[in-house]
Amino acid sequence: MNSEIVLSFFKEITRIPRESGHEEHIIAYLQEFAAARNLECKTDEAGNVLIVKEAAPGFENVPAIVLQSHSDMVCEKNEGVEHDFAKDPIRFVIENGWMIAPDTTLGADCGIGIAAQLALLDSDMPCGKIECLFTVAEETGLDGAMALQPGFFTGKVLLNLDSEDEGEIFVGCAGGLDTTAEFHYNEIEVEEGFAFGEVFVKDAVGGHSGDDINKGRANAVQILGRFLYGITDLDWQLVSIDGGNKRNAIAREAKALVAAEPETLEIIKERLESYADEVAEEYGAVEKDLKTGFREAEAVADAKAIDENTAWSLVAALCAAPHGVLAMSQEIENFVETSTNLASVKMPQPGLIRIGSSQRSCVTAARRAAAAKMEACFALAGAVVTHESEYPGWAPAAVSPVRDACVASYKKLFGVEPKVKAIHAGLECGLFTEKFPGLDMVSFGPTLRGVHAPGERLDLASLDKFVALLADVVANYR
Repeated sequence: MNSEIVLSFFKEITRIPRESGHEEHIIAYLQEFAAARNLECKTDEAGNVLIVKEAAPGFENVPAIVLQSHSDMVCEKNEGVEHDFAKDPIRFVIENGWMIAPDTTLGADCGIGIAAQLALLDSDMPCGKIECLFTVAEETGLDGAMALQPGFFTGKVLLNLDSEDEGEIFVGCAGGLDTTAEFHYNEIEVEEGFAFGEVFVKDAVGGHSGDDINKGRANAVQILGRFLYGITDLDWQLVSIDGGNKRNAIAREAKALVAAEPETLEIIKERLESYADEVAEEYGAVEKDLKTGFREAEAVADAKAIDENTAWSLVAALCAAPHGVLAMSQEIENFVETSTNLASVKMPQPGLIRIGSSQRSCVTAARRAAAAKMEACFALAGAVVTHESEYPGWAPAAVSPVRDACVASYKKLFGVEPKVKAIHAGLECGLFTEKFPGLDMVSFGPTLRGVHAPGERLDLASLDKFVALLADVVANYR
């Protein structure tokens, strides 16, 4: 087993559609992989797959190890890019030691974990029994992990391969809770003589709503909401609004179609030019390509606008809604304890506007308080608010033989000790602790950057070290 073999498996995986909720192709691939090698394989009703390789001769008494990754990926692309995630392979390049998807997500989160598992299953490396678990719909709420039934795997040691910083071994993570706010509005006629214009925010860096929430990146939905609220003294109508996408991604793009007298549109345009300068000053240190602007739009036949009261309430709530870090840990230095992500605003059907957000915290009470803060903001504006998909955090264990083994292996291989830490992103490990009591777990992986956003990339040098560490731990764990 080596990194070239792992990379070759990953390149195969980039050709397989596997958006969250549509994992049927990758499930079939895993099942065919197991059948071709006469490996035990089972799939539960949710679509979780377990492939088992029995212990090599002489290793029957070695503790079984569970290796786990999720089979789905976040599917994001740049505006204007022609790519159908349901059928098109991911287009990537290799540049300066990185594997990069320039215009879409790469799916190394967690495709590189899948690839490492397959390479290990395919190898003749002598080791104890390994159980490779592939869960579904991790990116949309850890649905596969939630659906796991006790006894689906038997090992008491688990290596989660869903981390993104080589040289760091994770032993804890935040829990999460999703919040949805819905405005129901009346459609009204666009006033006679009104022209149309589009206010847009685009080309923000975006990123993972857990790992990147403390990096000061712009949220396009928030920036758009702030501007629209700032022009409520003018006479204009909101025709449509759209921004963001996935709950676990920081919104990179947002736009609103507005209608007003041509003279008013000119004022809006002028104000937006000044606002764009303010946004550039605010985020210039981290956002090099962010664009905030205005473009004229063609008249829309029979266009309907959102009624005035709802439009005002919506933009006020988007302006007021919290986003970003809410609290830092008082126990772990430089660790985000609680955060919220104002993820998206959509109009899925006439008469309905839906805002999606997600809250994270390693402290249950703080996580629920963050969700309540979001609920209060939108409920005061007249929205109907619901919460769903709560999952627990993963608290670091005082005693962990597998953590100690990973630290010792890393130091032996590379001459330095890895960092042992918790992560603000959500991992499935928290759910595993509830369903499989006594499970000893760690999480590690190669270095990934820009996950959940176009331009996601994998550091190939870190892949070498990740594979070496994984192989050494599996081969020598006792």
